[in-house]
Amino acid sequence: MARNGSVGEPATERIAARGRSERRLGHWTTARRFDIWVSHGSVVLELRSAQIEGGVIEVDLDIDQSTVKLLVPDGAQVEHDGVRRVGRCSYVDWSGTPAPNGRVIRITGEMRRSDLRINRGGVAIVSAMLTNEYFADLFGAIRDNHVRSLKDVQDAYREGRWTVIEDPGRVAVEPAKAAR
Repeated sequence: MARNGSVGEPATERIAARGRSERRLGHWTTARRFDIWVSHGSVVLELRSAQIEGGVIEVDLDIDQSTVKLLVPDGAQVEHDGVRRVGRCSYVDWSGTPAPNGRVIRITGEMRRSDLRINRGGVAIVSAMLTNEYFADLFGAIRDNHVRSLKDVQDAYREGRWTVIEDPGRVAVEPAKAAR
């Protein structure tokens, strides 16, 4: 869970993985600051949640021979110039274009022989969908929303009644407009 800083300071999520994988998907936090420590492992963080308050999201890395994947909203501006790279490191961000008014995600820290991958929009949604967390959330949404047909699934998606699979960039359509 998020750890509170001193008074007036935003909460910080600390994620550590040594020789293992960690995934934090869906609406798992409201924090805007993240400390990530990974050695010989991987971390996947979903930062698309509408529950994360406005403002800059700060990610501080300390990763060694590892991979960190960030699932960010479409149009997000990722600032990674503050990352010190030691050895062969890669930064991959092929799945979208930053928008001038997009969410700012500032990444700092150090990478040693590691990879940092950014997935946006549809690629981020597909990455989240290919997990056990997604299926658990999907079955929960089906149960809670009494979904019994494909039409019910489509209506629930349009009305924004999903959590993990929700696309925060999508604007919910009023049911009357959806019927047209």
